Amino acid sequence: MYDVNIPVLIVGAGPVGLSTALFSGRHGIRTMVLEKRDGTSLLPRAPGLQARTLELFRAAGVSADIRALEMGDSHPYFEGGIIQVDTFSGIDDAVVLESPSLDGPTVSPERVMGCGQDRYEKVLVEKAREFGADVRFGTRLVEFTQDADGVTAVAEENATGRRFTIRAGYLVGADGANSSVRRHLGVEREGRGTVFNALSIYFKAPELETVLKGRKFILCYANVDGTLMGLSRLHGCDPYLAAPIYHPERGEKPEDFTDERCVEIVRTAAGKADLAVEIVDKVPWQGAQLVAERFRTQRVFLAGDAAHLHPPAGGFGANTGIHDAHNLAWKLAAVLKGWAGDPLLDSYHDERHAVGSAMAAQAMVRNRIRHGHATEQDRADMVDDIIITLGYRYASPSIVSDTTGPVLTPELTLTGEPGTRAPHVWIERDGGIVSTIDLFWDAYVLLTDDAGSPWAEAAVAAAERLGVPLRVHRVGPESELRPKDRDWAEAYGVGAGGAVLVRPDAFVAWRATGPGGADAGQVLADVLSRSAGLR
Repeated sequence: MYDVNIPVLIVGAGPVGLSTALFSGRHGIRTMVLEKRDGTSLLPRAPGLQARTLELFRAAGVSADIRALEMGDSHPYFEGGIIQVDTFSGIDDAVVLESPSLDGPTVSPERVMGCGQDRYEKVLVEKAREFGADVRFGTRLVEFTQDADGVTAVAEENATGRRFTIRAGYLVGADGANSSVRRHLGVEREGRGTVFNALSIYFKAPELETVLKGRKFILCYANVDGTLMGLSRLHGCDPYLAAPIYHPERGEKPEDFTDERCVEIVRTAAGKADLAVEIVDKVPWQGAQLVAERFRTQRVFLAGDAAHLHPPAGGFGANTGIHDAHNLAWKLAAVLKGWAGDPLLDSYHDERHAVGSAMAAQAMVRNRIRHGHATEQDRADMVDDIIITLGYRYASPSIVSDTTGPVLTPELTLTGEPGTRAPHVWIERDGGIVSTIDLFWDAYVLLTDDAGSPWAEAAVAAAERLGVPLRVHRVGPESELRPKDRDWAEAYGVGAGGAVLVRPDAFVAWRATGPGGADAGQVLADVLSRSAGLR
């Protein structure tokens, strides 16, 4: 009856859609990806990959492939922060606008890295296909309907016009800011809308590195005729990326930016009238703040820019979308494999909508600061990047706790509280050194010490009864896992005999600070049932 039957249909093969396919495939779930473009991105967009993003690729077993794309050591560029100059030739007089914290040896086993989307998308395609994804470029989604049991879609090949039908259990709309999936669902968006218009100019200018005197930075703003222009080279400098702002309300439009004008813009920003400049490409875009009212509509989910759109300040866009993909993939896999209930899928909206909204707000704060429009309240509201990228908190029925905190806290507090990413501790296992983060992927994990047998036994019994995959690890100086850099119990906020239950996505689902009692079995059965959406 249908040309294709597939558990999960993904629309969009950018970083978010491809990551959804990659993570789903690593969980053993087949996917089909439809992408109307003929291939992966040809431009080095979204060049900053966060530590948490690299943790997700690490968990999926592809971090080495992504790391291999880094050109030299990109970390010093992140340490250079966000700076502003009158012209690039005045780099010695640069003013530091932001010096964000982004990683650290006690925070994550991974470091941020610079790499253009044009390079890492190719790896994501390769690995997604290796893990069973059917990725089809030059193919667009025409229409879809959904019922109680699945989604029926029609797709069309650009080259031939051939149409075919797809029957899927679920559909993921990762098709960008102008998502056709979101529009078809009729999901409205809330937010400020467009806050500025910009033109990405990709160019080559071999002399510019000399002008910049080797200064490392995430982004450098220069003033061009009263308008800011940002320069990025996290992805390298061949080509460079500059993004001047233009003003439609003044009658300006992208077509006005001829190659000749773009050359003059770059030369003016550089402060060098005879700078040799070759324009490679020009792409107009809008900085906007919009968040979809809901991320789930029955069997259809929104992820990435289709769900939450914000200015690029902070580099949260692609990273946040990849985090969406990871959150959704393990939950879809759990439900499709039969060990989790449908309410677990509701927690995708609960968790990621709150995070997406917080990210959008923080991107707006940074945008106002960088554009010189910040108020004292904006500066007070701004939290450090590391909190936004690693320290965000989830609140949903899948997190079992008597207390809930804000999505973003003023300080980074990865201390094992339910709803936060489990703390990173280096441990010795089977003669090798790994991170506690490496323990979490395809099952719930209970961490305890040798005095935590009541919790361990109760967890195993509850998991077997419920059919939920779970592993128990004992941690301590003489245990199976031996901490190498700090005390694990202190890091996770438990005492002797305490226990921490961590979800497959490395977020803490539940914590007991002390030993289990006679009711340990009932407690763990209730916790696992609630966290897996079985009640």
